[in-house]
Amino acid sequence: MLIVGLAPGLQGANRTARPFTGDYAGDLLYATMLRHGFARGSYDARPDDGLTLHKAMITNAVRCVPPQNKPTGDEARTCRKFLVSRLATLPALKVVMCLGRISHDNTLSALGMKRSALAFGHNAVHDITLDSRPAALIDSYHCSRYNTNTGRLTEAMFDDVFVSIRNRLKAI
Repeated sequence: MLIVGLAPGLQGANRTARPFTGDYAGDLLYATMLRHGFARGSYDARPDDGLTLHKAMITNAVRCVPPQNKPTGDEARTCRKFLVSRLATLPALKVVMCLGRISHDNTLSALGMKRSALAFGHNAVHDITLDSRPAALIDSYHCSRYNTNTGRLTEAMFDDVFVSIRNRLKAI
């Protein structure tokens, strides 16, 4: 599974060199990954806490911290080659999880698909093809503090996405 986030967080990945480490989104993401078997060890918001990912990888749609946490179209286009490259280096990839609409849209573009081809929706499961093999793209609202504080994303809703991922991995 490949999780595609938005961009490195100023207090998280840029400071610790591990995606989502040190910011609230990482607290929710890594706890959920641990519960669903996509991570092992313990998460303590430090890159040396012993946490390891299991059959999962995390990347971002954009490579640098964008102003107001919202990348411009130019930034997304400039960084797209890195996402294309990441996808190409994973020959056994079966599920791509997109955290948020920007991640969803940029992942579709990286796959050479029109944004109108698959509508973003929380826990939406889309059948895709990666190098002629079946795969799935699964969306989630971003696990940011803003989304959880406003109730747009709850822990139960995020867990449901990981249940969908497990179900798809069994089916593919």
